[in-house]
Amino acid sequence: MASIVVIGLVLLLDILAFVLAIGAERRRSTAQLGEAEPGGRRYCVYDTDASTWYGVSALALLLVGQAVAMAASRCFCCGRALSPGRWRFFSGLFFVLCWLTFMIAEVCLLAGSVRNAYHTKYVSGYYNEGALPCAMLRRGVFAAGAAFAFLTTLFVMLHYVFYSKARAAPPPIINGGGIGMTRI
Repeated sequence: MASIVVIGLVLLLDILAFVLAIGAERRRSTAQLGEAEPGGRRYCVYDTDASTWYGVSALALLLVGQAVAMAASRCFCCGRALSPGRWRFFSGLFFVLCWLTFMIAEVCLLAGSVRNAYHTKYVSGYYNEGALPCAMLRRGVFAAGAAFAFLTTLFVMLHYVFYSKARAAPPPIINGGGIGMTRI
């Protein structure tokens, strides 16, 4: 049966990653144009950089949670073969889905953190008054990372539970039927 300790630890790490990703979305850097310097150049003033660290922390926690779950389930490929049946099928399905959503969440969190950390210093050239020429992260990148982190949590839990059920199932009985390989 599935270990409550593994489920609790992975759930805790992934929920913390989800909360930090939501926090990163809420605390994205925003910019305003600063007053012109004596030379006439305008510059961008950014209000906060906390979301970069929130995003990196969410990325790291999600990575650790995935590593714990894959170590507990032996990454689905090591160890003895699982008993055939629906538990092995569902475990394999959720294994693929958890890795797919994990990769998407990590890319969103990493790209959001890198893009949020980039700041434009000086503004040169002409620009419209309505459009701000300062580099800022688009809305929704960290939110997408949080959504995929949530899906990763769900799929990792389901993979681990079905893996445990398939591992505990009795091995199939082979009757030895087939073509005999002895001499006639």
